[in-house]
Amino acid sequence: MEYSRLVWKLREQMHEFSGRLSPHFSVPKRRFIEEMIYGIQAKQDVKLSQIARSLEEKIALRKTESRLSRNLEAEGMDRKIMDSLIAMGAHRVHKDTLLILDTTDITKPYARHMEDLAKVRDGSTGEIGDGYSMIAVVAAERDKERMVPLYHSLFSADAPGYLSENHEMMKAVDAVRAHCGERGIWVIDRGGDRGKLFDAFIERGAQFIIRLTGDRSLEYQGKRYKACELAARCPTPYAETVVRVKDGVEKILYIQYGYRRVRLPGREGEYALVVVKGFGEEPVMLLTTLAVRKKRKLLENVMRCYFTRWRVEEAIRFIKQSYRLEDIRVLTYQRLKNLVALVLAASYFVAIYVGERLRLSIITRKVFLLAKRFFGIPPFHYYALADGIAAILEHATTGPLGAHKQPRSPSSQLPLGLFSG
Repeated sequence: MEYSRLVWKLREQMHEFSGRLSPHFSVPKRRFIEEMIYGIQAKQDVKLSQIARSLEEKIALRKTESRLSRNLEAEGMDRKIMDSLIAMGAHRVHKDTLLILDTTDITKPYARHMEDLAKVRDGSTGEIGDGYSMIAVVAAERDKERMVPLYHSLFSADAPGYLSENHEMMKAVDAVRAHCGERGIWVIDRGGDRGKLFDAFIERGAQFIIRLTGDRSLEYQGKRYKACELAARCPTPYAETVVRVKDGVEKILYIQYGYRRVRLPGREGEYALVVVKGFGEEPVMLLTTLAVRKKRKLLENVMRCYFTRWRVEEAIRFIKQSYRLEDIRVLTYQRLKNLVALVLAASYFVAIYVGERLRLSIITRKVFLLAKRFFGIPPFHYYALADGIAAILEHATTGPLGAHKQPRSPSSQLPLGLFSG
């Protein structure tokens, strides 16, 4: 394999992607964005020192790092990057596409000097510590592996101008809807069971599937009940066996499901409460705007749409692990927000811009072998793609194309069509 051709083609694709991502920025900022995406991919790291090393500049490393840090302070860069990514991904969002909204966090237990540190609950340990919250929106199709990362925003409850988590969640929703309109079905876990969020979705006429907590008040046949009470009494005439994979281990589950027509107290309209039993001690309770009648396929659709949400956890884990996002070290709040947006751009490049252009060919398999995936391509193959791209860029002797005069490509056609779209 001629590494020079692989490196060139990959740098060419990254240059094209960065140009589409940043048309409204100045030339220096466009160059900076390309350098950051290149460095994040090449080093699979968000530390500016590592990104600076990947650029191979013929100046002192500390000067390169200082320049990157200075550019990273640009006000509003994160919003412009996410807006461009949503615009790029909007045509992949259809009427029945699932728009999975999830909250996560970055914990920084030893970062005493990072700006606007707030108290967050560590998702892996459940403990309260210092860090930042994040909201992600990923588009996915039911029962399909492809995911489109659209939005990934960092925020702090202690930052000036912060209003509420509800506000941050609806800001994400409105950012996506600005390009996707009414297309898509919003899917949220129990963190979305909030009166203000229901009101916001209803006001916007958005379709949703939201998992309820047991204490949610609902009206059924003119009387008010807790969701858990209705779920306990709900008939579940349909049953099937499903396989759930968690932490690489398959578990066979026998589930039963059914539904009730309910109302939200004080609000117009009826909704379906879909009840699924068998995933744990307590039933899964899903409130949805989707049409549900006494037809198994319609009920099954709601259930499977929600369980697709579990896959987004893998997408968020990919973003965190592949680029060492938990090791983020910039000190100012604006730099943090911009860097998270640039990591989102890097993950979009892997998942969509490269991932969907790779033909299933001998060359493709070589890319995965470079990632040291000796036992085949995993179902969630973005890890392998990210590792393979980093392995290719190890052979680069210069940085991204945007930082150099662009000589003629050593080959206008890469063998077997690598990265051709």
